[in-house]
Amino acid sequence: MKIHLIAVGTRMPAWVETGYKEYAGRLPHECRLELIEIAPAQRGKNTDIARAKQQEGEKILKALPRDSFVIALDEHGQQLDSTQWAGELQNWMQSGRDTCLLIGGPDGHSAEVLQRADRKWALSKLTLPHALVRVFVAEQLFRAWSLLANHPYHRA
Repeated sequence: MKIHLIAVGTRMPAWVETGYKEYAGRLPHECRLELIEIAPAQRGKNTDIARAKQQEGEKILKALPRDSFVIALDEHGQQLDSTQWAGELQNWMQSGRDTCLLIGGPDGHSAEVLQRADRKWALSKLTLPHALVRVFVAEQLFRAWSLLANHPYHRA
């Protein structure tokens, strides 16, 4: 089973790449995390936001591996705590299907991406910096794995 983190955005700051690699690298082979970056649509003063989201959404949908379980990270989604993430990770590992976590562009996901998603999750009620979400997701996946493995990383 592989977890794909499909994220709109390229050329992240060094601290993002370092943080992401730190946590992704801690995950064991049986639930490895792969980052797929999607180039954002061009935005300017007169950008048609709906069109930009649609362009990004088309690229995200093309990047989805066949028959994968898809979770769109969306502000209106369900919020889970770390223990619930661990339960979800356990289900993914047992299913044998690849899982995709989708990070949209600065204006969120297109309607088509949200329709394709099997689940919608919200990471927080807070507004998070777009680049930080990659690190946050990688850390929470490592935390979920550590809970399942009875590793001392997580302290309830």
